Amino acid sequence: MKKTYITTMPDHIGSFLKASECFASLGVNITRVSYNKAVDSHTLFIDAEGNEQQLEEADAELKKIGYLRTDRNENSIVLLEFMLRDVPGGVTEVLKLIHRFHLNISYISSQENGSDYQAFKMGLFMESEATLKEFLQEAQKLCPVRVLDYNHTERVFDNSIFYQSFVSGLMQLTGLPEEKRNDLLVNSNLVMQMLDEKGLSPFKTFDSISRFAELLSVCRGEAFLPRITRHRISEETEIILIEPPCGSNTAIVRSAGEALFIDSGYALYRTEMEKLFRSLLPEYDRMKKQIFITHADVDHCGLLPVFDEIYASRKTRDCLALEYDGKNGYREQNPLHKPYVSICKALTFYQPPEPEKIKALWDTQGEQVHPLEQMGFFLFGELHFEVYQGKGGHLPGETVLIDYQHHLAFTGDIYVNMHGMTREQAAYNQYAPVLMTSVDTDPALCAAERAAVMQRLGAGEWKIFGAHGMMKEYNLQVE
Repeated sequence: MKKTYITTMPDHIGSFLKASECFASLGVNITRVSYNKAVDSHTLFIDAEGNEQQLEEADAELKKIGYLRTDRNENSIVLLEFMLRDVPGGVTEVLKLIHRFHLNISYISSQENGSDYQAFKMGLFMESEATLKEFLQEAQKLCPVRVLDYNHTERVFDNSIFYQSFVSGLMQLTGLPEEKRNDLLVNSNLVMQMLDEKGLSPFKTFDSISRFAELLSVCRGEAFLPRITRHRISEETEIILIEPPCGSNTAIVRSAGEALFIDSGYALYRTEMEKLFRSLLPEYDRMKKQIFITHADVDHCGLLPVFDEIYASRKTRDCLALEYDGKNGYREQNPLHKPYVSICKALTFYQPPEPEKIKALWDTQGEQVHPLEQMGFFLFGELHFEVYQGKGGHLPGETVLIDYQHHLAFTGDIYVNMHGMTREQAAYNQYAPVLMTSVDTDPALCAAERAAVMQRLGAGEWKIFGAHGMMKEYNLQVE
């Protein structure tokens, strides 16, 4: 049995030794440790392994010596900018005011810029919002003052409570409940440790997570403005492509009086997407809701619980079933991808669908040899798709649909239209490759799969619908 401890230890010699002795005395093995004083001078993450009784005793011992918090400290650091006249003693009155309020300074930064003023930044430890409000009223009598947005500062201005402040910012941004706090703490630290060992600055990592969360949150409600295009395939068939700013595309295939959805985007946008579905499909609330999933990534599967029937490869169904049982899916079985995916699931309110809804219609026999292999057929309306499965370069279970009669292909993430993204899509898609080191399980294999998809297309004009970016028109001339 494994458990992650988020310990708050005094910043002095022997602190980790004391925790280590506690675990050793109980026969508990430490499997991972992460501490970076430049990031947070008190928070140390420890992964420990033991039986249930041993870990319960470790909980009690760590609480006894004050290494585990029993309640969350609501105090916080506020970063303020004072516009001071650039004269001798210009900061003196502000410092006197800080002393009068009995506030601790955790960060100071200022430099002359050739003007008559200096932007003097200070991080101040505040016990309550009321204290901050009263202090600002007095400070503004001395000079202009503004509260800076923590998520956009270039530095960490207080490293004694960094993790708590960082995660509080994420939770406030997305409206997450308190029970998600520890998951975010642990996985933010895991991403930082992994990328730190690869030479990426910890602060660059945390900034990427913050900006990723901000992109997710600012596109909600009235600001949810996906690009929507319609593509006539025949008199009987039309494809509506929905491209949200964040997450995968959703295609709606309307053929012979029925509708089939392909991929579904993030759960975070369920309200916005269902409102959009109702505007595009007047029969939405009465219809049987069917969806095909190209693969089991969180940004493709967020709305699966609203559908009646889910079509997928057997591997995709098995992955979703693992998640439903509270186990690691294919992404989370990869230690390089697990922290980011866990953060993504938390920030987007992801819930896997009930396995009974998933119909696994295709399976390859034995181990797959080629990068792309045909599994079977999928008929919908007047469309006749050949179904191909990739070997797992992007994610095991990934599938491609090709209709040779109508020159139509749905390629998931094996092929995406990188040059056909909106500005918002391009901004969103830059963070996963950083925080996961690669969006592909095996980049070289995924490249081979992508080449194999293009080789499968015959001569003529094709419409290629990748899971990100606009529809790609592809004209293959064969002499």
